[in-house]
Amino acid sequence: MKLVALNFKYFTIPWNVFDFVIVIASILGQTLGELMAKFFVNPTLLRVVRVARVGRILRLVKGAKGIRTLLFALAVSMPALFNIGLLLFLVMFIYSIFGMSFFGYVRKSAGLTDLFNFETFPNSMIVLFQMCTTAGWSGVYQGLTNDQPPDCDPTLSTPSNKGDCGDAAIATPFLVTYVIITSLVVVNMYIAVILENFSQAQEDVQQGLTDDDYDMYYEKWQSLDPSGSQFIQYEQLSDFVDGLEPPLRIPKPNHFALAGLDLPICENDRMHCVDILDGLTKYFLGAFDAEVPNGDAEAPIDIKKDRPKDYHPITTTVQRQRETYLGRIGLRHFRLNVERRRNDRNNQEQTPEKSTIDTHIESGAVNTSTTFI
Repeated sequence: MKLVALNFKYFTIPWNVFDFVIVIASILGQTLGELMAKFFVNPTLLRVVRVARVGRILRLVKGAKGIRTLLFALAVSMPALFNIGLLLFLVMFIYSIFGMSFFGYVRKSAGLTDLFNFETFPNSMIVLFQMCTTAGWSGVYQGLTNDQPPDCDPTLSTPSNKGDCGDAAIATPFLVTYVIITSLVVVNMYIAVILENFSQAQEDVQQGLTDDDYDMYYEKWQSLDPSGSQFIQYEQLSDFVDGLEPPLRIPKPNHFALAGLDLPICENDRMHCVDILDGLTKYFLGAFDAEVPNGDAEAPIDIKKDRPKDYHPITTTVQRQRETYLGRIGLRHFRLNVERRRNDRNNQEQTPEKSTIDTHIESGAVNTSTTFI
C-alpha cells in the first residue's frame, strides 16, 4: 500500500527499502523454494532473513534511541572499516607468502595441524587470521621453532635446506612483527574508528536534531495524513505534537506553547507540515524571537518548494488563541448580562405582588377599626 501511495518516493526512505528487501526475500523463499534448493542455495537462508524485520522495533521503542545511535555510528564507520579490512588483508597476504616460503615444509606439531599450517595459501591465511586475534600464536611459534631431532628430521629431502625443521631465527621476528602489526595496530584501528564515530554521533544528538528525529516526525505525520495532502486540521495539532518523541515533543497541556510558536493557519483550519516542523525546530533550539514566515514571500526557497498551490495562510495560532480568549470573555459577559436581566425581571415581578398584599392588609385594618367603633 505504501508503495502504491508513494510511488518512487517510497525508495527514498531507508526503512522502506529495508522492508522491501525483507518482503521480496520472504516471497522468493516461499514461491521458489524447490527451484532454489536444486540450483542455487538453500531457501531456508531466505526465510532466516525475515528475522531481521525485528529491527523495526527499534523505531518504536523510545528507550532504544541509544541503540539507534550505535547502529548509526556503525553505518557511518563502514567505509573506514572496509579500508582497514583491506589493509589487514594486505598484511596477511604478504606474511602468508613469506610463511609459505620459509615454513611450508615444517613438520606438523604443537600448534601446526592439518588445517593450521603454511603448506597452502588458504591454510596460511587461516593461521594468520587466528593469530591476528592473539589466539594460538604460542603453539604456532613452538611448531615453527622445532629445529632439533627428534622433533624434526633435518636430513629429509625437501625444497628447504633444513628438511622439515623450523627456524627460530626467522620464526621469532616473523611472528613478533605480525602480532604487533595486526593485533596491536590494525585491529585496534577498528575500535578507534567506531569510537570516534560513536562520539561524533552522540555530540550530534546532544547539539541538535538528527535525521532520525525528522524521520520520526514524518512517520507520525503519515498516520494523520495518509492521503499525502501535507495538511492536518488545527484541532489535531495538540494531539499530534503530544504524540511525537523527544526532542520535538511538546507534552500536554501545550495550547499556550503552540500559540507562542505563531504557526500559520490556512483556509478551513488547515496547518501545513513544514510550518509545524519549522516551529518545533525553533522551539527546540530556543529561537523564540525569530519570526516565523507567514507567507510565500517570506518563506525560504527550500520550504516554498514543499508547499502546495492551495497554501494560503489566513491567520496564525497566536491570533486564533486571541480570538478564542476574546470569544470566551464575550461569552462570559453575555451570560452575566443575561443573568442580570433575568434577576431584574424577577425582582420587578415580585414588587407588584408585595404592594398588593400591603394594600389588602391596610384596608383590612381600616375595616376592623370602623366596626369596632
